[in-house]
Amino acid sequence: MTIAVAAAGISSFALLYAPQPVLPQLAEQYHLDPGGASLAVSVATGALAIAVLPIAALSEVVGRRPVIIASVVASVVFGFLLPLAPSYPALLVLRALQGIAIAGFPGVAAAYLAERLGKAGLAAAVGAMIAGNTIGGMIGRLAAGFTAGPFGYHGALIMVAGIGLVCTVVTVLALPPGEQGTFATTSADNRRSERLREQGRAVLAGLGAAVRKPVLLVQYAVALLAMGSFVALYNAAGFRLTGEPLNLSPAIASLVFLAYAMGSVSSATAGKLVGRFGRRRALVGALLLTIAGTALTLSDSLPMVVAGFVVLTGAFFAAHAVANGWAAAEAPENARGQVGGLYTLSYYLGSSIGGAVGATVYGHAGWTWLIVLTAAWLAIAAVVVLKGTFPASHVVKASFAASDVGKASFSPRR
Repeated sequence: MTIAVAAAGISSFALLYAPQPVLPQLAEQYHLDPGGASLAVSVATGALAIAVLPIAALSEVVGRRPVIIASVVASVVFGFLLPLAPSYPALLVLRALQGIAIAGFPGVAAAYLAERLGKAGLAAAVGAMIAGNTIGGMIGRLAAGFTAGPFGYHGALIMVAGIGLVCTVVTVLALPPGEQGTFATTSADNRRSERLREQGRAVLAGLGAAVRKPVLLVQYAVALLAMGSFVALYNAAGFRLTGEPLNLSPAIASLVFLAYAMGSVSSATAGKLVGRFGRRRALVGALLLTIAGTALTLSDSLPMVVAGFVVLTGAFFAAHAVANGWAAAEAPENARGQVGGLYTLSYYLGSSIGGAVGATVYGHAGWTWLIVLTAAWLAIAAVVVLKGTFPASHVVKASFAASDVGKASFSPRR
């Protein structure tokens, strides 16, 4: 089961961000500015954000496994259709549909694992899922970047779809059944309609609880602003690295995504930071370190730019892990799924909006103004944390912190 979920994560996140390394090629092919080209990423993440809550609710009715299987299969099908798009608008439509398809995995996987495992073994399984998500995002970007040179963006997208297909086969064959949905267990029961109505009322009550606690609103804001900043920088990274004065090839430029390895390390150690400094200080510190990393990329020296991406990537994932775990720990018992869904929605909405806005600013004003914009977003996030939380109630011991970030994490990862 762990292998199946990890494979689904690799497929989903490789496909979701596959166009990011080839945005310069898309811009050249369709005569677009960076903002227009970045829509190839933003429409998919935006569609995912919009679809994640309805699909999570659907999984309550039909079961988790059917939703996960449908998600990985449909997203791979759209992956193979993308290179056949006759125009850029058609490609964007396919990307939106692919984003909706992918939403079935991050919106359902954690609940599926909890139902299958309970508390025993859940932390290890969630860790494998997060690793799969991170590895998928990195593999997809690297495969696309290295393939784009000899085969163009068409070949790059086909390559990533092929990786997704292999992982999808593993998922379909290895993913065991989860708990049956309401529809499956009561389809022959005269009380099915009443149960569905009760479930609907419970979902709405949970949504209300998920937006009433100020500390949860803070975490949604951090997810929105930090992820928006992060994706804005990576959407423009290809243009920055392949343009003047660095002039790298697409394959070499794609190596910047190896910085994601630092993100895996930092997110795994976030619990120790929380245990030592408390959630509030750890989150603010990680956001400020992300700003410092962005500042390093202002240099025209390639080693400094690379160092900046390593720092900002590691710091961003630490911030995400702390905010994610904080939201999970503060979620009301009747609203855990809704809090997770709203955090995921904010995370990918930030990716969609921030990525598009940031690429547009880069295209019209250059890298320096993009850094000013993203640093401002990150600073606002830090201020929101300082103003919207109370440190005394959120300082915890290391053992509890590790549980928050690991076991009780919703963990959308790129």
